[in-house]
Amino acid sequence: MSTFVFIAACQKEKTSKAVEKKVMKESKPREAKLSKATSQKVKQGTLKLLDKKGRVKSTIASSQGRQSTSILTRLVAKGQFQKVAESVVLRAGQTLDLRCKGKAVKWRYPVYLEEDDEKRLRIKDFERHSQLIVVNSTAADTGEYSCWSLQCLDSECRDGENRIGKTFIFFTDPQELFVPTEDYYEVIQLRTNHPTILPCQVTNPLAKVTLHREFPPEKVAVDGIDISFDVKKGFTIHRPQPSLAGSLFCMANVNGLRQISTKYMLIYVNYPSSVPKPAIRPSVAFIQAGDNFNVTCTVFGEPEIAVGFTWEYPGQQVGDGLGTDGIGRPPYVHERTDLARRGGQVQQESESILYIDEARAVDDGMYTCIAENLQGSSRVSTRVRMLPATPAPKKAKSE
Repeated sequence: MSTFVFIAACQKEKTSKAVEKKVMKESKPREAKLSKATSQKVKQGTLKLLDKKGRVKSTIASSQGRQSTSILTRLVAKGQFQKVAESVVLRAGQTLDLRCKGKAVKWRYPVYLEEDDEKRLRIKDFERHSQLIVVNSTAADTGEYSCWSLQCLDSECRDGENRIGKTFIFFTDPQELFVPTEDYYEVIQLRTNHPTILPCQVTNPLAKVTLHREFPPEKVAVDGIDISFDVKKGFTIHRPQPSLAGSLFCMANVNGLRQISTKYMLIYVNYPSSVPKPAIRPSVAFIQAGDNFNVTCTVFGEPEIAVGFTWEYPGQQVGDGLGTDGIGRPPYVHERTDLARRGGQVQQESESILYIDEARAVDDGMYTCIAENLQGSSRVSTRVRMLPATPAPKKAKSE
């Protein structure tokens, strides 16, 4: 409380009631004023609230102090920089000038600029920042621009994952509603259980984009569940179906101006969800010379998924003693595919059987089955052992 209030309190008996009221009226606004020290704390992002008696109630940190500063900015006027938004819209022909704070800065930008021979892209590195400039910009420069700084200690450097800046920049061009490509047709696989992107990327975020089939000519429904649209990516087919195979294209509409994209030839591929998981079993675990046996490799999986088999076995590279060393025993394999019900589901059973006739000593060892589909391959092995030959019983001597 101020000195004036302190003096008034000491002379309470000598002060009239009117003076007391005047003192109280003058002291209230002064109590609400913050001290010099408190004002400094406010500037530092800390504010102390006082209760009616002037005591500290709580401390609230300024939200501005908690906000992380972006490392990516854009030159908007001479000497004026602006933090980039999630997306930026520029006109084709405008110069793009980005600045990224940090040391040893790395940039990522549209592939088209990497292949540009006109040297419209310029990157300059400084001590505390890096500059990226695109001059004579075109609709093809539309895309994501990002940067990050390397954190270096002595001679070792690693990506600064917490120091990344990025933005998506649209370069609008009324003559190019889609990012131009050199391909008139682009072949895309529709894989089972794999989302597929039709990259008809627009240059104007306000464009209304629809999806169409070429033959028969019809509009494809986009419900946001099976098929969705992202102005920065294009259409995503989340659940590929055989019915979507064929020639499709995108159509953009801006202020009555319409334009179609590259045509996409969609080929449906029944793609497996995982690599095959083979199981192997020999007809016998122990054999004797001259016995016949076989080894079976089985894969259960999704219907209509092709599975290929390859065998590795002991007699594969061993000579047969007839002057054909290195050729080995030729494989005799039988393969089949059928549908089977397992666990209440219909699955495809793919099977390969390796037959070995008239077993010899070279057939003792490991038998490996390699099963492969479009996702990859896996292998499984088993061992077959040959028993020692049983000596023939001796004939009794005749008297």
